[in-house]
Amino acid sequence: MRRTAIVLAAAAALTVVAGCSSGSGSGSTTSPGAGGSASPSGSITVLAASSLTEAFTTIGKQFEAANPGTKVTFSFAASSDLATQITAGAPADVFAAASTKTMQTVVSAGDAASPATFATNVMEIATPPANPANVTGVDSLASSSVKTAVCQPQVPCGVAAQTVFTNAKVTVKPVTLEPDVKSVIGKVELDEVDAGMVYVTDVKAAGAKVKGIVIPSSINATATYPIAALAHSSNAATAAAFVAYVLSPAGQSVLQAAGFLPP
Repeated sequence: MRRTAIVLAAAAALTVVAGCSSGSGSGSTTSPGAGGSASPSGSITVLAASSLTEAFTTIGKQFEAANPGTKVTFSFAASSDLATQITAGAPADVFAAASTKTMQTVVSAGDAASPATFATNVMEIATPPANPANVTGVDSLASSSVKTAVCQPQVPCGVAAQTVFTNAKVTVKPVTLEPDVKSVIGKVELDEVDAGMVYVTDVKAAGAKVKGIVIPSSINATATYPIAALAHSSNAATAAAFVAYVLSPAGQSVLQAAGFLPP
């Protein structure tokens, strides 16, 4: 019920924003009159988990088309790295993380408030298309003959991978610890490793470049994705409008087409 209320409120906010006139200036503008609401215009910077690269790039283009005069610039990286940048004072307007714990770091620092969950994701094993190591599941990754790539342990995809290994009661010794999930999938695409622990959305985005090995739900790990406008945004109206768009049916449609699960 709480999530439904958040989504409905966000959708209502988007409707209000859409009803305002859009400017073409470099910053946000305010509608005239006492108590007038600001309309989306100008530029914003969105810091987002690397697993959101394809979906958010599409959402950004759709948002700009729906709000003439706006420009969305993305910086994709590991959620943990982005959180560190935000708490260190890096200028940005919106944060979308692949972990509630990572988002809480930003909230606790006073840099964001009231994050809303907009998607979930689960892990999958990626191998080169020919699957040369004959990986059949998580158990295969425990073999010393299988070269496995995993995200660094502080990164959400690394935390999720370790949860899967713990649930499966296996010990995996990765040959490389990558800074984010896109780096892991890149190692697989280049045939530098036999397998990589990534999200199902990364396997889908890679297409024929990799083969996906499904992880049973009984041992899989779920990543929860929260989003929030940042407290020190220089364009609060457009930041709020972007958050609302991600939570709207239009944004959710893009995310689910990319393989993300509903929040």
